[in-house]
Amino acid sequence: MVCTNNTSAGVGVSWYTWLEQGRDIKVSAQVLDAIADALRLDAHERAHLYRLAGLNPPPADPRAVGPLDPKLHRLLEGWLPRPAYILDRHWGLAAVNSMARTVFGFSGRDHNCLVAFFTSSRYRAAFTHWEQAAPDVVARFRADAGKHPADPQFQRLVTHLSAISTEFARIWAQHEVTETGQGRKFVTHPHVGEMVFDYTRLPLPDHPGHCLVLHNPAPGTETADRLDLLTREHRPVG
Repeated sequence: MVCTNNTSAGVGVSWYTWLEQGRDIKVSAQVLDAIADALRLDAHERAHLYRLAGLNPPPADPRAVGPLDPKLHRLLEGWLPRPAYILDRHWGLAAVNSMARTVFGFSGRDHNCLVAFFTSSRYRAAFTHWEQAAPDVVARFRADAGKHPADPQFQRLVTHLSAISTEFARIWAQHEVTETGQGRKFVTHPHVGEMVFDYTRLPLPDHPGHCLVLHNPAPGTETADRLDLLTREHRPVG
């Protein structure tokens, strides 16, 4: 990052040089924003400027996040026959491939993964060990909500779910927090029986707050064969 204008943000060229060299310069977020505006930095460059100054970048405005890149939709389809989906920062289902709908029981009425987990009978029935999984689900959502304390949508979701699900309200009141990008899911499909998946959550830097959730058949199980069977059952004829 190089600056040739030493007046727009009220600081000199030496100050910029010291910043890039990682010197211990005390600076406020307001000054950094002024610099970013003067240099016409984009969101990624602004975040880099904050990190150079030893500050956490400001949270991205969810309203500024554009539609999903078509490449991500193609990635979900290319992951078939394994389940995959994309969640937004509030765990809304931004995109879901067909096998995720089949395996986890998502319907057209399910728009949020957390809400579906506690309110959709079909989605709930898919989880072999729902009661054991529920506390971890809520703890991970609390961790995500904690990253965006100024976002009122998290509290609206919590208030809504607490009113319609006594189980969610009880677990939420325990204030447990956990943060992990990997785990294992046990699901039971009415046609092929139990399947076990290892999942990985991957952040999408171009869509702040969004994450890609990929599922792989757990080794040592019959999950891969059962996925193949489901694929044959749902393959168009003719």
